[in-house]
Amino acid sequence: MRILLIEDDDHVADALREALARFGHTTDHITQGAQAVGAAERADFVLLDLGLPDLDGQEVCHRLRETSQVPIMVLSARTEEIDRIVLLQAGADDYLVKPFSTRELVARIEAVSRRSLRTTVSEPEHQDDQIQLGPLTVEPRTRKASVDGRSIALTRREFDLLLALLADPGAVRHREDLINEAWDPHWHGSTRTLDVHVSSLRTKLGHRDWITSVRGVGFRLAVPVVS
Repeated sequence: MRILLIEDDDHVADALREALARFGHTTDHITQGAQAVGAAERADFVLLDLGLPDLDGQEVCHRLRETSQVPIMVLSARTEEIDRIVLLQAGADDYLVKPFSTRELVARIEAVSRRSLRTTVSEPEHQDDQIQLGPLTVEPRTRKASVDGRSIALTRREFDLLLALLADPGAVRHREDLINEAWDPHWHGSTRTLDVHVSSLRTKLGHRDWITSVRGVGFRLAVPVVS
C-alpha cells in the first residue's frame, strides 16, 4: 500500500516510514498541508498529523474530502473528545491518539482499508433506491442522506453506521454488531470510536433523539418526538 504521511517532524516521519516499511508499505512524506491534495492523488491511504506549520489539520481534511475518498487517519496527541468529533465530521475515517504502537497503527490501517474496499465493491449491489424513516431519506446506491429535504454531509463511516442502524429501526442494535457492520469484524480499535461517531451522527441529523443509547447494550434509531 502507498501511504501518504503528512507530518512536519522529520524524526517522527522517519520512524514511521521505517516501521511501515517493515510491514510492506511504501510511504511518501510531505510536511505542508497545502501539498496534501496533489500528493493524495497517488496514495492509497493518508496519515495526517494535526500540528502542521501552514494549515490546520481540520482544513487539510476538508480539502482532501472535497476531491478524494482516500481513507484518512488522524494522528494526534490531542485527547479531548471534541477534537475527535471535529476531525471525524471533517471526513477522517479514524483518529489515533499519540503515543501508539506500530502494531496498533498497522492494524487500524488494515481495518480501515478493508472496510473502504468492501464498501466500494458492494455499492453497485444495492437494489433499493431509497430508505425512508419519517423525515429521514437515505439512498444506499448514491450514498446520500437528507432530513426534511435538507442534505446531510456524512463521512463514509457515518453513512455506514446510519445504514447499520437503519437495518432494524426502532430495535436496539448491539455495539458489537454495529462495529462489525460499520467498521470491520476484525476491528482492533477502541469501542469509544463508535460513541464518537454516534455523537457526530446525532449532530448532523439535527436532533440527539434520533439515536438513543441503551446502557450496556447499544443504540436505537427512531424518529424523534419533537414537541
